[in-house]
Amino acid sequence: MMSFPSQPSLAMADFRRLGDYIHAELGIKMSDAKRGMVESRLRKRLNALDISSYEEYCAYLFSPRGQKYELPYFINQVTTNKTDFFRESKQFDFLKQKALPELLSSVPTDGFKKLYVWSSACSRGHEPYTLAMVLSEYAEQQNKRIDFSILGTDISTDVLNVAQKAVYPHDEIEPVPMALRKKYLLRSKDRRKNTVRIVPQLRSKVRLLRLNLMNTRYTGIDQMDIIFCRNVMIYFEKETQNQILHKLLNHLKPGGFLFMGHSEVIQHAGFPLKSVQTTIYQKKGRGQR
Repeated sequence: MMSFPSQPSLAMADFRRLGDYIHAELGIKMSDAKRGMVESRLRKRLNALDISSYEEYCAYLFSPRGQKYELPYFINQVTTNKTDFFRESKQFDFLKQKALPELLSSVPTDGFKKLYVWSSACSRGHEPYTLAMVLSEYAEQQNKRIDFSILGTDISTDVLNVAQKAVYPHDEIEPVPMALRKKYLLRSKDRRKNTVRIVPQLRSKVRLLRLNLMNTRYTGIDQMDIIFCRNVMIYFEKETQNQILHKLLNHLKPGGFLFMGHSEVIQHAGFPLKSVQTTIYQKKGRGQR
């Protein structure tokens, strides 16, 4: 009877070493229950590197060469990148009906306003391109001249590469209204691929940048009118959440809006924020309580 070699397993000591590193560098707490997930995701790296054990992989990862060459691949494997077009659609309704009219209320009819928007955990690009569709539609419908720039950041180079290409399987565009599909999505000329691509005029509005939200400072980030930081804080401990929130607010203009995920009701006492809707906050101006 033919026998097959057994798959290597991730020892608890190696998992905790990796988990401590993930927590220190990415701010993500790795409970023991996630050992199986980490083992499964890193198995691809063992195969790619022709490494026979997780112990050997750890030795390589933490070596100077591994820190230089393997670390980006490691981060890509252990981070979660769930995303959809028009995810939590009620927030985009609020954006159109409340946030944008307020941000643009002081602009005269013949005036000009440029909005700066940041998707701080943009994953594969669904969120920044959804924002681009919403803002483009709003600008077209208004008499005022409006321009906008969207920054998408993420720690994973894999997902940023997908966002840069802006090509998606057809089944992922189901949440996009039909009128917007016809206007902002291009079907592949090769119908066998069954993919779509975001139109050039929207792609030109989105700038992508690799960023670790655990960085001490966020360099290359403008002052923003709107920040989306959705379904990210749930992976961090409270102290880390507060540190990240403080840094995000340093880049949000007074009167600007912060959008969080549906399960992220932040304790914003001590921060210059007021709750304007569930998981949506507005930064207070100076002297405003």
